[in-house]
Amino acid sequence: MSRRSLLTFLAVILVLALAALEVAWAQGPSGPDIDRLAPDERAMVERNLERWQKLGPVERQRLLDNYRRWKSMSLEQREAARENLKRFRGMSPEERHRVLQDFQRWGELPEARRQELQQAYDRFQQLPAERRERILERMRQFEALAPEQRQRVMQNWERWQKMNPEERQEMRERWQKMTPEERKAARDQGPRPPAP
Repeated sequence: MSRRSLLTFLAVILVLALAALEVAWAQGPSGPDIDRLAPDERAMVERNLERWQKLGPVERQRLLDNYRRWKSMSLEQREAARENLKRFRGMSPEERHRVLQDFQRWGELPEARRQELQQAYDRFQQLPAERRERILERMRQFEALAPEQRQRVMQNWERWQKMNPEERQEMRERWQKMTPEERKAARDQGPRPPAP
């Protein structure tokens, strides 16, 4: 290759490199095109331009999706989200970690199970406040039990679930007829083996 050909080749490479660089600069940051955003979205990006420019395309899209979700919320939902965030920020690092793990587990559940749990939660929320508080108090009592006691409670629950309505009614009546001392003795005794 002659010297003149080499210089021509290098000049062409330089021109192409400069053209590519100019195109890259003209395109701006990769990810969602700022010019194609809705005016309110563009304003949000411009208010946070330095942060936006540091984000990758996937993170930018996530930011936009979150912003759009926020905009679609009612005022009550936004206020609840603000309160939840305030509560979250007030938690200890261990509590925040547990909440994030729970949230991750929730996201990993099959849709049918999430719907089932959501319906149970909705039913719980519709209970009178006094009833909800009794349930929460029982839950706190259960969590405070020693592991062996919790296991015994769970075994009793399983036995109760297997009983037919007549057997349950019979157990209720028997329990109601007991004196407080007899009830305590029955609790201390633990589950009895089923009758043959």
